[in-house]
Amino acid sequence: MPQNAGYVRPVQLYDTRTRSVRALEPRDPGKVGIYACGPTVYNRIHVGNARPFVVFSLLKRFLAHEGLEATLVINVTDVNDKIYDAARPLGIPSAQLAAEMTAAYTADTGGLGLGRPDHEPLASETVGQMVALIEALIERGHAYAVEGDVYFRVRSDPEYGTLSRRDVDQMDQGEGIEGALLKEDPLDFALWKAHKEGEDTAWDAPWGRGRPGWHIECSAMAENLLGVGFDIHGGGNDLVFPHHENEAAQTRAGRGAEIARIWMHNGMLQMGAEKMAKSVGNVALLGDVLDRWGRDTLVWFFCTGHYRQPLAFTDETLESAAASVRRVRELGRRLAAGSSPPKLAPLKDRFFAALADDFNTPEALAVLAEWRRLAADGDGGDDLREMLDVLGLANLLDDDAAAPAEVVALAEARAKARESRDFAESDRLRDAIAAAGWVVRDVAGGFELVPDDA
Repeated sequence: MPQNAGYVRPVQLYDTRTRSVRALEPRDPGKVGIYACGPTVYNRIHVGNARPFVVFSLLKRFLAHEGLEATLVINVTDVNDKIYDAARPLGIPSAQLAAEMTAAYTADTGGLGLGRPDHEPLASETVGQMVALIEALIERGHAYAVEGDVYFRVRSDPEYGTLSRRDVDQMDQGEGIEGALLKEDPLDFALWKAHKEGEDTAWDAPWGRGRPGWHIECSAMAENLLGVGFDIHGGGNDLVFPHHENEAAQTRAGRGAEIARIWMHNGMLQMGAEKMAKSVGNVALLGDVLDRWGRDTLVWFFCTGHYRQPLAFTDETLESAAASVRRVRELGRRLAAGSSPPKLAPLKDRFFAALADDFNTPEALAVLAEWRRLAADGDGGDDLREMLDVLGLANLLDDDAAAPAEVVALAEARAKARESRDFAESDRLRDAIAAAGWVVRDVAGGFELVPDDA
């Protein structure tokens, strides 16, 4: 990806904790650490789950363009009540379900064509670090063990509630009656849960055999890979309370410092009047959406809304995105390589300035629309590619080329494998296509093949 040879444009991002747009001032000069909360793998992910994956993958690309060394971590929660509950009626071990759904998540998000995060830690592989953080909390008096459970003393943290701006006395941890008789205070939340009948996965700990609570998982995984006080903690705005509030409290109490400098939250995808959620039942699976619309249309669609705002997922909004993709492809066919003529040069600066101002992708797309209106046949292809590359869409300028019949046959077989949800076979066929020198991309109504050096 093109970079600005060490030049760093001032970048501002909205910080949920301070409720203000703040300058990004990296802890380590020239480097940015980003942690975004990933899925709990008890089912296939829906397209709404893909929004943070896209937002933070594109943010990393932009920061790299600006000359910063960005490290993106997106975890996988593979130890959770929901996984136990989903595996039980299927009659399979919870670890097996988690592994299968993790593989499906990787395949589905791989279809977005944005690459992988730098690290994708599994909760099940970071339990030792979780136990160590819980021990520190107990030693400092911020947590207590009782009958194999461990709970965090919410009132021991005077800063508790500063992220979500909620009255502490009105907070409900969402744990229901579980552990209610064991807690010193109903506000306290679980750091560790004692092993219960019907749970087939557990680990040994100083206070008894069991498994970690949800919140401690992310605190430990983030610290393990990025240290304390990293630059950006991200996720959906539905996680602000209790998940991120509890993460912040745990690290602050256990390490004496804030876990992150900026809290960056994306809005929800909406289908109808409500947010897209499995609990509501109004979901569109990511794999199905990619099969129908293709990755180019979907990535463009995500860019049409400011990351902090809700985004309507409808046939109309996807059709509009598809039309925009077609227009850019046509523009790419008319432009030759080379830098922009003078009349277009200021638009490139405006494009990147929009992204530097709280990652305003809708404004950046508006600049691209203006570019398309003003561009004529001639130079400018290099600058257009540079802008599209930051949005993961540089492939829109790739030349259309006819693939050999044998490669087309592999792509058709892969499409059938994806349709039947045979992702292992789909991945094998994709690798065979790559070995033949081609890249297969899913688009609305089928697939397209482009040379891998395009």
